[in-house]
Amino acid sequence: MALCSTCSAPLPANTCRCSYCGTRNDMDFAAVDRFTVAREASRRQCPDCAIPLQTVRVDTGAGLFAIERCERCYGLFFDVGETQAFLEASVLPAFAVNLREIAAINEQRASFSRPVRYIKCPECGVLMNRVNYGAMSGVVVDQCKEHGMWLDNGELVHLMEWKKTGGQLLAGKEKTSRQEQRDYHRPVPSSPDTGYLETTPTGDLLAVACTVLIETLFR
Repeated sequence: MALCSTCSAPLPANTCRCSYCGTRNDMDFAAVDRFTVAREASRRQCPDCAIPLQTVRVDTGAGLFAIERCERCYGLFFDVGETQAFLEASVLPAFAVNLREIAAINEQRASFSRPVRYIKCPECGVLMNRVNYGAMSGVVVDQCKEHGMWLDNGELVHLMEWKKTGGQLLAGKEKTSRQEQRDYHRPVPSSPDTGYLETTPTGDLLAVACTVLIETLFR
């Protein structure tokens, strides 16, 4: 269990504020030793606190990242594609899915007290979409398709633990399965010779061939 950076009291996984001294803790980079905060402020603003973001340079050991962070609420803003790149560089790939661990992580880190709200992109100021990262991670992030993704304090470490226990591996398998189902039920194009229209699944090619042959013989 994480400890408060001020009084060392234990911190539950689903909160960043210490119930003993009231300190708001950085849950995402607390265990990362190799990061520095740039002195210059970013031109982007925190969508919650309305103050300039800081640029935090993080060395994962497998890559260097410049991530923007709010010094007050510790929210993070990743450029497009940077969240996935950070996860790949900081978490070893999982080769098995541990459903029990995934369920435990989601239960421990679920924050039911956090209100549902729509926030503006730190870059363009347009309201961002709320998206369940990976379709099934349980981490609802705020996404601007043009500029990037906002993660509240604690959501990055949640994603890292989810990936470590095979959550992203499971999401990839589910995505592949859904794509195979869509491909199976894709309509067959009409025959240029017979003008025959058919919406039979692509897997039933034998039935299509027989139908076209019969219509060719008896037309």
